[in-house]
Amino acid sequence: MLRKRFILTILFTFIMQVQIYALDQPTSPLSIKIDLFKSKLYVIEDNQIKKVFPVAIGTEMSPTPVGQFEIIEKSKAWGGGFGSRWLGLDVPWGVYGIHGTNKPYLIGQNVSSGCIRMNNNDVEQLYEMIPIGTKVHIKGSLTGTGKGELSNLAIGSKGNLVLLVQNRLKAMGLYDGMIDGIYDISTYNAIKEFQELNELTVNGVVAFREYLLLGLLE
Repeated sequence: MLRKRFILTILFTFIMQVQIYALDQPTSPLSIKIDLFKSKLYVIEDNQIKKVFPVAIGTEMSPTPVGQFEIIEKSKAWGGGFGSRWLGLDVPWGVYGIHGTNKPYLIGQNVSSGCIRMNNNDVEQLYEMIPIGTKVHIKGSLTGTGKGELSNLAIGSKGNLVLLVQNRLKAMGLYDGMIDGIYDISTYNAIKEFQELNELTVNGVVAFREYLLLGLLE
């Protein structure tokens, strides 16, 4: 079915390019890859897998962000449901991180609000290995899955789908705001202009027809 087709690979490549990193950050010899399809976190060194940890990830309606990010903070003080360690990511549309859990029996499931949960023993190992500035590549479906796949977008929406829409609007010359995954008033106005140009209902909401005409569906 048309709704089941994924975004073109070239758009995913663009998302990788739009992430902004501080040039003066020291480069870590390690990197992290998180595979949302397998619920696994990999520590990579010299293109070789150094460690593998099971993780819990976001639900269909609160998905884990997909793309290239960076560890920007580390803490032992979050506690509670965040377990014994926190490694924060520079996701532009919200507070997301890799952290421990007080519910280890949920590891391997899609249960979080978008963060990556680990067993406390595992995240403590990771915490000692990984410095601030470490690159994190999260691999998964940009379009979401199940009930979250290609969901309608409006003011207040956040995430990868908003990022893709902003990208297309900017390429069309309709949007001059930041490509940050946050559906703000500038995105809303750009969508209304797009809808008017395409003789759609002008309501500022991205639904199936908008995804199709934006070229986000084959």
